[in-house]
Amino acid sequence: MIAALLLLAAATAAPTPPPAAKAAPAKDGWAEAFTLSKVELPAGIDDQVGGLTFLEDGRLAVAFHRGEVFVREADGAWRQFAEGLHEPLGLLADGQGALVVMQRPELTRLEDTDGDGRADRYRTLWDGFGMSGNYHEFAFGPARGPDGALYVSLNLASSGDGVFREVRGAWSEIGKADRAQMTSGKGFAAKLAGRMYSRVPYRGCVIRLPDGGRGPAELYATGFRSPDGIGFDAQGRLLVNDNQGDWRGSSPLQVVTKGSFNGHPASLVWTPGWDRGDPLELPVPELEKLRTPPGGIFIQGELSNSPTQPAVFPKSWGALAGQVVFGEMNAARLVRFVGEDVGGVHQGAMIPFLDTKTLRNGNHRLAFAPDGALHVGKTHLSWAGNNGVVRIEAPRSLPALIETVRLKSAGFEVRFTAAIDRATLAPALRSFRYKYHVAYGSPKVDEEVLTSAWSLSTDGKVLTLPLAEIREGFVHEIKLTGAKTSDGRDLLGPVAYYQVVKR
Repeated sequence: MIAALLLLAAATAAPTPPPAAKAAPAKDGWAEAFTLSKVELPAGIDDQVGGLTFLEDGRLAVAFHRGEVFVREADGAWRQFAEGLHEPLGLLADGQGALVVMQRPELTRLEDTDGDGRADRYRTLWDGFGMSGNYHEFAFGPARGPDGALYVSLNLASSGDGVFREVRGAWSEIGKADRAQMTSGKGFAAKLAGRMYSRVPYRGCVIRLPDGGRGPAELYATGFRSPDGIGFDAQGRLLVNDNQGDWRGSSPLQVVTKGSFNGHPASLVWTPGWDRGDPLELPVPELEKLRTPPGGIFIQGELSNSPTQPAVFPKSWGALAGQVVFGEMNAARLVRFVGEDVGGVHQGAMIPFLDTKTLRNGNHRLAFAPDGALHVGKTHLSWAGNNGVVRIEAPRSLPALIETVRLKSAGFEVRFTAAIDRATLAPALRSFRYKYHVAYGSPKVDEEVLTSAWSLSTDGKVLTLPLAEIREGFVHEIKLTGAKTSDGRDLLGPVAYYQVVKR
């Protein structure tokens, strides 16, 4: 009893340990450098965004997943402009007071003919593409080219399901699976069809529509799988990204030219005069000869799993003006592309941008406001993603970033937006590639660690990386983890992935 009381007294007299100090929250340089805010949207709607654009007078227009289009007035109030659309996945102001929207079944011009602020005419611009009823036959765009034409991209169908007995458009008999097998529902022979397939026009293609969509449609390019991102860069090049999958080792960025084949064979059946049988059965070396290689690669799992719409930085973004920024569905970041022409090929580096949890994922549609603010519309479609619209103000000054990466005869030149402290630099370099094959995705192959007797300019803004060998057809990774500026700030987005097509 006495021993117990002594133990109790000792325990009572013992000092109470101080509470453990809370760990300081991790510093988020992106959130400190950029002002992000949520745009309040109309109440009572499914606020997943399929399209985003600014009208000629600066008002924001948004197409939502369930088929509504709303316009935000100057006072911040939302006015419904259109309704009843079928899965809109792109929106564009046409320069004449109307909106052009890409629905699943057609490209449509929404017109307000009586001036009451609501569309009263839904004019079909183009519906000359096939629909098989397969769930994966999405339609994206439009993007306006410097020639005034509109460009749209069409998804392939997926072996995750078959097709309807009644289809729109011509039916291609090319392929191992016949029509009866493909319409058999539960017994659908998916392996015979190919993981992704194109049995109605023009699945897996990019289509050009002259005169703002009023002219006759033409097949512009083939070789796509799920081309959710379509747009033009500052010099008028057509950029189309695609999603990793069959024939896609990692998500590519294609610099698309008329008549080009961009990698996925299924849509080759729609090439005029095609007489080589099932393109999915062609040997890889033959397809490789036809293929236009990507000008950039979205590195799977590290940079981007599902890239989306491109947009061009305006002048208000300083040193980034004219560069291209892409959305990314699966990660809370965007991706910059810094391109250059080398040997007649446009190629370049992919660099993470706005890599902050504050942004959230689901970054689907991008548009810059007249004041330079970047607006990001989000979606998830019951997959990875998010919802709503985020506004990112144009910064008064840029933080420390990789500004450009250029390929030189003897290596790479990396330019920064701020002076870098040489003592904090420890460049880690490697090269690798992805296989071009029918399988879904690809591991990195033929990896090689690279060494460089690097140097930094006296002003701290240019890093020179001479290399013994530059490998065509390979991604060259430049990691600058831990780099800081001369005044102690972190280098944000300290990695670049340069795809060398030509050297």
